[in-house]
Amino acid sequence: MDKRFLHIHPKDNILVALQDIPEGAQIIHKNITIPIPKKVKAKHKFALYPIEKDALVYMYGSIVGKALVPIKIGEAITTQNLVHATASYQVANQHWKFTPPDIDNFKDRTFMGYHRKDGSVGTANYWLVIPLVFCENRNVDVLKTALLKPLGYKTSAADIISTETLVKHYKNQESKETFLNSDIIKPEIPNTDEQVFPNVDGIKFLNHDGGCGGIRQDSDTLCNLLAGYITNPNVAGATVLSLGCQNAQIPILEDAIKKRDAQFSKPLVILEQQQSKSEKHFIEDAVKHTFLGLIEADKTKRSKAPLSKLTLGLECGGSDGFSGISANPALGHVSDMLVALGASTVLAEFPELNGVEQELLNRCQTKENAEKFAGLMQTYSKRAEEVGSGFENNPSPGNIKDGLITDAMKSAGAAKKGGTSIVTDVLDYTEPVTKKGLNLLCTPGNDVESTTALAGSGCNIICFTTGLGTPTGNPIAPTIKISSNTILSERMADIIDFNTGGIIEAKATIESKGEELLDYIIAVASGEKTPNAVRLGQDDFIPWKRGISL
Repeated sequence: MDKRFLHIHPKDNILVALQDIPEGAQIIHKNITIPIPKKVKAKHKFALYPIEKDALVYMYGSIVGKALVPIKIGEAITTQNLVHATASYQVANQHWKFTPPDIDNFKDRTFMGYHRKDGSVGTANYWLVIPLVFCENRNVDVLKTALLKPLGYKTSAADIISTETLVKHYKNQESKETFLNSDIIKPEIPNTDEQVFPNVDGIKFLNHDGGCGGIRQDSDTLCNLLAGYITNPNVAGATVLSLGCQNAQIPILEDAIKKRDAQFSKPLVILEQQQSKSEKHFIEDAVKHTFLGLIEADKTKRSKAPLSKLTLGLECGGSDGFSGISANPALGHVSDMLVALGASTVLAEFPELNGVEQELLNRCQTKENAEKFAGLMQTYSKRAEEVGSGFENNPSPGNIKDGLITDAMKSAGAAKKGGTSIVTDVLDYTEPVTKKGLNLLCTPGNDVESTTALAGSGCNIICFTTGLGTPTGNPIAPTIKISSNTILSERMADIIDFNTGGIIEAKATIESKGEELLDYIIAVASGEKTPNAVRLGQDDFIPWKRGISL
């Protein structure tokens, strides 16, 4: 077998270069000799056969584009010769057959989690501090200063550079070369402060720019999202700061919490600044009540839980031409294993399901779910077109540079994270996960908006595949970074947790990497391993604004 390229699906009329293929090389596939007229870079695609102008191009067995001009055999696929195109789709009564993978190695496995009264289990135990409106962001920052260091929590991962060294060079009138040749990276010093509350993994502060000034639906949606975070099994309790006059009123948040958990009993502190004596008294009250809440939160300890209590978010970002053939299908195998074990998995980023809608519709367990998915996709696509930017504009410059030429090509690979199981539920943004199995969640393709939504819908752990490298994390759901290739894993070892590059190198299979990844997920869920995004304090939180601003 020639390890320089891969033919993914029998229907495909393009091949994937697994390594740089030089100009003048000849590829032989199925007795077809393919001359390479110009160099094809690794991760990029090239024509298996001559492709006529306006002919459809297939990858993963799906339509991923249409030829703008005739494409010669062996010619690289680029934005100059291929344009986005997808197959039409329709809701039909299909009976998808899911063949569960072998789960013998995991059927009796457990993880050490935090058990909640509603029956859910957390992979972490955090206290939240949340502003109901952006006006309270400063007060949230004051609370951050008041709480973290005195309680023994690491205050910042940002103190890594010795600017003082440069100041000395400046005062000594040193040369430009001295500045540039100075080593000003500080050694990483572990936090040695003793935590006052050892069973509380941290206090997380969710600053945002919403809550007022937009349309009422935005504020309602924000309250639903915040309620999702408060009721997430990884959260022990929360302090909510309200100004008082904003659109996102306290009763809206309280109602959203009750809809998710009618018997909600976690410690919840809600304070309104416009009812306080002064800002200092407001902060004083917040610190006192938060401290009392932390005392209660610290009483919960890790204990054994079945893997069926995991709700895994499936995310990708900074994708490359290898993502769809290594990291994403390996994660898809994990999804299939967890579904077979009775857990929940959640596939998001609807713009990156463009072109594979029919397969997902066929996999929907009910016609109602299929209709909901089709409706959400059509509405999303229409709104994107109304503002002059359809799904075809989804691939980023980095995606395109590394071989993802069209949105359909990117989507066909991204959808592999969802494995092959039945779609048991379809959720709109902020709707909670209530069913076991694979769920589809409507979110943007924007990495942070999507991971923010996954945690808000109940995910207690997130797996994030990447081919280019991204530091994205989440405040409450431990986020595992999975590289599609070994070069990235070695170059950005400080942010990558798990490497699937062995699949590209033919040193591992999708199944073997999937099982290895599930082992790692269990260790993270048990608090035995710390993903780099958690270690670095990468607490990214961006609510999705779907409306205009008034």
